Amino acid sequence: MSFNFPRTGRGFLSGAGLCAGAALLAVYAAQLPWNRQIQLSALTLAILAGMAVGNLAPAKALGRMHPGLRFSQQNLLRLGIILYGVRLSVRDLANLGPRALLVDMTVISGVLGIGYWLGTRVLGLDSDTALLVSAGSGICGAAAVLATDRVIESESHKVSVAVATVVVFGTAAMFLYPFLYLHSGFTERQFGVYTGATVHEVAQALAAGRAVSQAASDTAVITKMLRVLLLAPVLLIIGRLRKRSGASASGEIRHPWFVFWFGAVIVAQSFVKLPSAMRSVLIDLDTVLLSSAMFALGMATRWNQLKTAGVRPLILALIIFTGLVSGGWILTRLLV
Repeated sequence: MSFNFPRTGRGFLSGAGLCAGAALLAVYAAQLPWNRQIQLSALTLAILAGMAVGNLAPAKALGRMHPGLRFSQQNLLRLGIILYGVRLSVRDLANLGPRALLVDMTVISGVLGIGYWLGTRVLGLDSDTALLVSAGSGICGAAAVLATDRVIESESHKVSVAVATVVVFGTAAMFLYPFLYLHSGFTERQFGVYTGATVHEVAQALAAGRAVSQAASDTAVITKMLRVLLLAPVLLIIGRLRKRSGASASGEIRHPWFVFWFGAVIVAQSFVKLPSAMRSVLIDLDTVLLSSAMFALGMATRWNQLKTAGVRPLILALIIFTGLVSGGWILTRLLV
């Protein structure tokens, strides 16, 4: 795995510094009281801020910062995805049990397969947009969109559109799921599995589960992190399929070596227990790295590009969301 470090220069320092500063602000804003109800993650706040700055700032100034923005969008993103493995361990899989794993695997494979087919064959979306929207909905929200983009190398505005669908329907799930619990007949553990297996972002699953009980919240987070754990093999499969089909936005398919490092970190977590203080620092650093990448990605996105995408990505995301709510309920009822 290679990282391209540009020469130190005014443009690089200003661009990378802006992304780092914006990331720290996003992390701080995500913890403020106003965000306790809607639970927007630092990643989501960062990309929204980046889109605002990128569309309001003078084009000349953005051009000068391009080296630093590109570095943040590409290299810091890879580092962030690798470090994301610190949050996970193989032990999480063992603690949850095979039935919850089966629910997660069924949800991910169903969303990716059906979502991609609906997006490309029925709604007429390009393959990258359909795959990014499906990955964000089916695996782990914005982080899955970013990781998938590193494999397929799509255009920036397509990534932003996919992240937008995660924000819209993941936020809707936080308010809908506690209401569904009252009419589901689920135990708290069943509801936690249902929530973790079908809600988009980790923070959103945590918020939905916590609205019911601590037990539901704990189970939701473990189930959700198992979905995140499955991100690595899914990316490897996507990379293999893309290489076989010869489809790539850039005409070249790069092997996603960062996925192996991501998996190595997860395995290491299973055998080497880090001190809690060090693990906390690494998780905070990872959030800053990913937020920096999201801010840079947002700055590369223009409103006219989002308008060009139209409503079809939202329609696809709505169909997937409906399938997650209903199909996930059936799977949980049958398997858990």
